[in-house]
Amino acid sequence: MATATLAGSTGMVGTHILTELLAHPSISAVYAYSRRDLANPTASTKLFPLTSTDTTSWPAQFPRELKPKIFLSALGTTRAAAGGLEAQKKIDLDLNYELARAAKDAGVETYVLVSTSGANAHSSMGYAQMKGELEEKVKDLGFKHTVILRPGLIMGERAESRPAEAALRGFAGLLKKVSPALTNFWGQDARIIGKAAVLAGVQCLEGKRESGIWMLGQADIVRLGGEGKA
Repeated sequence: MATATLAGSTGMVGTHILTELLAHPSISAVYAYSRRDLANPTASTKLFPLTSTDTTSWPAQFPRELKPKIFLSALGTTRAAAGGLEAQKKIDLDLNYELARAAKDAGVETYVLVSTSGANAHSSMGYAQMKGELEEKVKDLGFKHTVILRPGLIMGERAESRPAEAALRGFAGLLKKVSPALTNFWGQDARIIGKAAVLAGVQCLEGKRESGIWMLGQADIVRLGGEGKA
């Protein structure tokens, strides 16, 4: 059994990752970063919150002494919530990278990142560019296993309001009722993404994947998260 650390535990995908980690028999403990109190509906004794409103302190709080084997990140914010592109970059790129470095320094072997399908370090679009730059930087850290998930539109309920995205998710929901295949190639359910992230990480921990970088596109996420195999 392995100890896991999670960033982004209160987000739309991160909440599902947390649920999957707490339920998985291969995970003995979950240390989850959060700026607010974490819900624990099942009263799991495996959950250990790392709570602080000062996110700059998070890398220093990494539980090095517990020697976690896996670190997962679904950490991210929006430009509006952050107060601008540069402020968003401090979370989506800078904080994510500093946490990855802390994980590497602590001896973590498996790193799992929830990125985006449009990630490109050379993109002219700010969000795609920062996600692509993060991917390149964490690859360079040289974890034994680097797993990067690239979902499309993330479907599910968000705590914050995003009107345009909500409308698109509503349309996707209608198509999904007709056939999941109509949305699988451009949008994935947050629960499926979360499950795929955990299963991919566990496969690495159990030696079922070769060392190196494992990129999961939208079809891979649906297959692994929906069927438990890739």
